[in-house]
Amino acid sequence: MSLTQTAYAKINLALHVRERRDDGYHVLETLFAFVDAGDTLTARQADQDSLTTFGPFAQAIDNPLDNLVARALASLPRPQGLSITLEKNLPVAAGLGGGSADAGAVFRMVEALHGLPEDWQARAAKLGADVPSCVRSEMAIGLGTGTELTEVENDLAGTPVLLVNPSVPLATGPVFKAWDQVDRGPLPTGSARTIALEGRNDLEGPALSLCPAIGDVLDALKGTEAWLTRMSGSGATCFALFDKVEQSEAARERMARNHPQWWMLGGKLR
Repeated sequence: MSLTQTAYAKINLALHVRERRDDGYHVLETLFAFVDAGDTLTARQADQDSLTTFGPFAQAIDNPLDNLVARALASLPRPQGLSITLEKNLPVAAGLGGGSADAGAVFRMVEALHGLPEDWQARAAKLGADVPSCVRSEMAIGLGTGTELTEVENDLAGTPVLLVNPSVPLATGPVFKAWDQVDRGPLPTGSARTIALEGRNDLEGPALSLCPAIGDVLDALKGTEAWLTRMSGSGATCFALFDKVEQSEAARERMARNHPQWWMLGGKLR
């Protein structure tokens, strides 16, 4: 028997950085959302764990034995191993939580086969701040370092979305380091649409200073029929939300003609 899971691309519809803690981590308030597309993982039960990768971004995984899929497997007790094949469709270091999404898919696979331990949230948080949200891959507000999740009214499910990356990797650490440490206020309250419209991404400025190509992507997206454009996470991927699928598809076709080097992914919000 084999199991297949999509590792849904994560985006931050809003990301407010409130302060830097003494331990070096930052206090965040963010609205997590997930696109109905991403990496694909297929698993079969085996005597021991193994991982095989392929796909357009498989080469970006430096060490298949020490990536988040392998670490997620090692963190979960099971009576049998899993042989996993990972189709890596999402770019790495792109603000899409790709590795975290892969780990989240592993948690769901183990849950389907054996159930999860009661402390699965803590185990997920040890792997990364985005991993707990990626396990469920449902829209939520993330607090603390992003691991404390609360529900939000999801009035954006089914919204057409276009993701665009300038094909430039951007590590998270330098972007946070470039943040000016100014607290610009809390996340708005209300439904997901309200938070997205009234919120912001405090890392957009720091990311732009390190990767000016993000500005080119945002300018191009603002020239479409999108009702919201913004950078996701620490970049460099940006997103655009549309009222109609036809608008999203038209924007993607135009950008593919004008910027063939850019990576793009279309879908709908979950």
